[in-house]
Order: sequence, then C-alpha cells, then structure tokens
Amino acid sequence: MKRTTFLASTALALTLATGAALAQEYAADVPANVITPDVVETDTLGRLDFFDGMPSPETVDKVFDNLDLMRATTAFLDGMKIASLRGMFQGYEDIGAKPNDIVITETLMDARSIWLTPNTTTIYIGANVDISEGPVVIQVPAGLLGLIDDAAFDYVADIGALGADKGKGGKYLLMHNDDETPVPDGYFELRTKTYEHWLLLRRSPDPDGDTSGPVSEIKSGLNVYPLAQSDNPPAENFVNVSGKQYNTVHANNEDFFEEIHVALDNNPKGAFAPEILGTFASIGLKKGAPFEPDARMQGIMVEAAAIANATARAITYAARDKGVYFYDDRQWNSPFQRQSYEFLQDGARILDDRTYFFYMATGITPAMTSPPVGSGSVYAMTARDKAGVYLDGSKTYKVTLPAPVPAKNFWSFMLYSGQTRSILETDQKSGGIDSNRPGIKANEDGSYTIYVGPKAPEGWENNWAQTMPGKSFNVMMRLYGPLEPWFDKTWKPGDFELVE
Repeated sequence: MKRTTFLASTALALTLATGAALAQEYAADVPANVITPDVVETDTLGRLDFFDGMPSPETVDKVFDNLDLMRATTAFLDGMKIASLRGMFQGYEDIGAKPNDIVITETLMDARSIWLTPNTTTIYIGANVDISEGPVVIQVPAGLLGLIDDAAFDYVADIGALGADKGKGGKYLLMHNDDETPVPDGYFELRTKTYEHWLLLRRSPDPDGDTSGPVSEIKSGLNVYPLAQSDNPPAENFVNVSGKQYNTVHANNEDFFEEIHVALDNNPKGAFAPEILGTFASIGLKKGAPFEPDARMQGIMVEAAAIANATARAITYAARDKGVYFYDDRQWNSPFQRQSYEFLQDGARILDDRTYFFYMATGITPAMTSPPVGSGSVYAMTARDKAGVYLDGSKTYKVTLPAPVPAKNFWSFMLYSGQTRSILETDQKSGGIDSNRPGIKANEDGSYTIYVGPKAPEGWENNWAQTMPGKSFNVMMRLYGPLEPWFDKTWKPGDFELVE
C-alpha cells in the first residue's frame, strides 16, 4: 500500500514539475476575465465552487436546477401563444364541439363564458379546423369578418370583408404545406404548417339588436368539411355556446405544460419553430413522447409557472416600456403600438409586446394593428386611473370621450376581470357599455361621459357600467370603423378619473 502511494506521489510530482516547465516555456497571457475563481459568490445561487474551472457536484446540481427553471419559465412566456390556442380548443371540446364543428354565440356573449377580452356586441363564430386527415373546405357566406390562425397562433389569412372573398362569401381550401392534393377551381387556397387552426368569425346583430336573422343566415351558409366530401358536403354541426359555463383560457399554473404537450402531439413536427421546440424538449416536452417529469422537475415547473405568470401580469398591467402607450399624458396603451402584428421593430422581436398581447387577448391578424380608415376596429386598454393607480371595483370613476368620437360605426367600453381577462362578472349581462345602448346621452358639446362603479350615479344610469367591490378590473375601448383623428392622434380619450 505504501509503495502504491509513493509511486502515485512521485508521478504527481513529475506531472506537476513537467506542467510547470511547459507553462514556463509556452506561457499564455491569460486575461483575468477569462479565469473562473475557485469560489464564486452569486446573489441567485449563492456559493459556486470549482477546481481550476471544474464545477463541483454541488455546483452542478445548483446550475442545472437553475437552467431548468429558466427554460421552464421561458417555455411559459414564449409558449403562451401555443397554450392559449390549445386552451380555446379545449374549451370547445369541453362543451361537446369536435374539430370542424362550429361554435356560435347565438344570443351573444356574457360573463358565464371565460374568454380573453371578448365583446358582448357581436355574434362570435369559431371552430378548430383540423386538416390532419387532408384538406378542409371552409365555405363562408357573405357579410362576415374574421381570420384563420394556426396552432402556433400565427396568422394564416383574413376571411370575409378583409379576406380574399371581400365579404361576398366563397370557399377557402385549407391545406398543409406538404399536401400535394390538386386544388380544384373555385377555391381560395390557403397553405399552413400546422394541423389545428382557429377559425374566428364575427357578425353584428341587426340594428335593433336582434340576432335571429343573422344567425339564420350564418347557419344556412357556413360549412366546414373535408375536400374529399365536396361532392356531397355533410350538414354542419353548430353548437350554441351563449350562456354556457366553460373556459377557453390557458392554465396559469403547472397544468400549462400539459397543454403544451397536447398541442405538440396534435400537430406535425414542423408546426412550431425549432427554437421553442428546443426549449420544450429541454424540459421533457416532446411530440410523441410521454410527459413524465420527476418530482424534482415537477417542483421546478410549479415555480416556473408562478414566476412566468407574475411576469406576464407585470408586463400586461404595469408595462415598463413607454412604447406601448398611445399618448405621453394618458394611461391608454396597446401591444400593437409598434404597428406590427408580428411584434417586430427594426428587425427585433419585442418579446414583452408579444407576451402582453397573448396574455391579454386572442386572434392575430394584420388588420388589428392598423385597419383601413373607416373599417375594422381598433383597441386601447388601461388598468389604471388618471393618477396611475389600479382600477378598483369598489370605487366610482368617470371617463370622457371628446366630440366627435372618431368611430364610423360605434364605440364601446368593455370591462374585464383582472384575474381572468374575461368579462367582469356583475349583475349586468353586457359587462360594459357602447354607443348603441338605448338611452345613452351625450353632453351638451357632443362628448360622452361614461361612469363605472358599483352603483349608477343618479341620472346617469344609461351611461354606467357596473363593477364589483373587492375585484380588480381593466377596460378596453373599441372604435368600430375608426376615423383619421384616431390614427393621427389628434383625438384623445380622457383617462378614468376617481369620483369622490
């Protein structure tokens, strides 16, 4: 034993001596900022130990836990748009709507259905259009406005008034990029990288608010079916979701990662960008493979979801980037301020804008950033009053829209829950107010003052939207058919002012 120890010691001494000699002969001038000290103190992970640059086992465990936490947090923030659309499809499935069935709000929307920032003034029509078994025909009647987004929540096409049919109706053929099926004459061809797609269409009620006529026209003209059945199209299955209790919003806890796993399995390998697939794979989310995180990884995912959810809420409700605000002296803001539905500026993806949009809202189309003057709609959001304080459902506020309001068709305010981002639950079905409300009154100069609070101020009942004590809320202003003063910012809506 002593001989072995001696030989080993001798060998080590020779090695050190040789190394020292070599170092003297071939010495490098190593900058200090290249060297990793044997002990590194960090605020996040504490002490990290190294042997001449080699991390100790304890350090290895710390940094890999931290790497998994960062990757899982990134998976939540960057994968939110994928989970958001999967949440929509899961909501459809929960109320019995299969892929290619059509859901419709025959008597409009109310707070019993949980959606991201819907309105209660238009008829919503939606479907999960699934092309996994081949091309699918989307036959649309005249008079609709809508879009198709893919399973990555990327824009595919506009449908209806801003689409290829120009609002006159027609047949769209949705096909995968690799599909070699010949396209028959008479179709608007759409190519896509995913299998699942969101078809979202809207139509206004009749001027008197009745929805029965428009719904009848929608049902008689709208159909989604396989191209293989085009000679004898099947009858469409419509599912009326008005008044139903169901959820379409993605999870804000560790269940989020299960939603991502379903989206991966339901779509082809090339459906999502390699970078995000790499992030997913690094935490065990892979198409065709079971998602079975161990106890360590489960704990990390709980932590990551909590951090990412808090981050998304901070970006949405407390933006540090002044670039999302419409005016220097107002609280109104939007993730589309840079006029890019892809959230690009000077070739860079503005990640916080993308997070803000997909956490708050749904449905991507270029028409949302800057529609033609007098058509489409524009949006502005605020969660704060004039003083910059969060809106509180126990208090009463007023907001004034100067005259003339630059909306060719009408304008509206919708109140949304700070928790769900869906319609604020109150005793009012509408969850907001619009310029078509019977009895709404203008001020003497033509401006409008709107009140929000737990109780209507006397004499202003028709200009009032209800809030709930103990509940936060945010407000989205919509202008339907926005006019030039909105775009050139010569018109400014007032901020919400506290009514003492």
